[in-house]
Amino acid sequence: MSSDALELEVVDEAVEDAVEQLVTADRPPSRPGLSPSRANDFLQCPQLFRFRVIDRLPEPPSPAAARGTLVHAVLEHLFDLPALERTVEAAQALLPVQWEMLLERDPSIGELFTEPADLTEWLTSAEALLATYFTLEDPTRLEPRERELMVSTELDENGPQLRGIIDRVDVAPNGWVRVVDYKTGKSPRAGFESSALFQMRFYAYVIWRTRGILPKRLQLEYLGDGVVLTHEPSESEMATIEARVRSIWGGIEDAARSGDWRPRPSRLCDWCSFKALCPAFGGTPPEVPAGAVERSIGVAPAA
Repeated sequence: MSSDALELEVVDEAVEDAVEQLVTADRPPSRPGLSPSRANDFLQCPQLFRFRVIDRLPEPPSPAAARGTLVHAVLEHLFDLPALERTVEAAQALLPVQWEMLLERDPSIGELFTEPADLTEWLTSAEALLATYFTLEDPTRLEPRERELMVSTELDENGPQLRGIIDRVDVAPNGWVRVVDYKTGKSPRAGFESSALFQMRFYAYVIWRTRGILPKRLQLEYLGDGVVLTHEPSESEMATIEARVRSIWGGIEDAARSGDWRPRPSRLCDWCSFKALCPAFGGTPPEVPAGAVERSIGVAPAA
């Protein structure tokens, strides 16, 4: 995978996290859970998972991730407009309002732009992503059933709550369900779609478990290069994804009990916010806060 593709994968993860935080900001704490992003974190690097989930270390915003969050917000609110008013011009006109709302929620994002010209260029790049969206589908012909839908289900009595935020759910007149996710980066090269499809299969599994309906189509819309990636899941895939999630959670529980959040260096480390703290690069992780592991994972570390 190229360095550009690796960076875009990190950005997509950051966007998913930011959108989930915005949607769940007013919700009370719940039982230990697992989202597709956190599952991918553990598979990528247990130390990264620890920094994010156990230590809850803050991460600095990036222009690319902030732009992704902004574009997601515009596409969500685009469907508040009457169908015939959902034009590219209308979408781009939503940018200033959504930017002000994003800035109000997280003033640190404003520090990314030291000069007015930098902000203008950044907003122009967001306009380009929205223009690309209109080449992929016609929103005047769509009436989404759900937008920014929070889904969750219990893996089992003693397992985690599987949860996530779905960008859009469409339901056809015949009852077929389509799950849609927007990506503001570029599409993966052939053979490297597994991470993105894991996320979509995860969502399909949660919908299947909670509603008894298996989505007919999973659709990823890449605004960075105007590519649509689709997949039709099967019930046999749901058994496979459940087994994989159980395996991932088992690995997380083992690490929680042993305290061994061993780093797994890769080329993705170049974009990690915590590289300076990582023992793989000579850093020293902070002490784990008392009770943090049990609060986050529901597992008490071994004495």
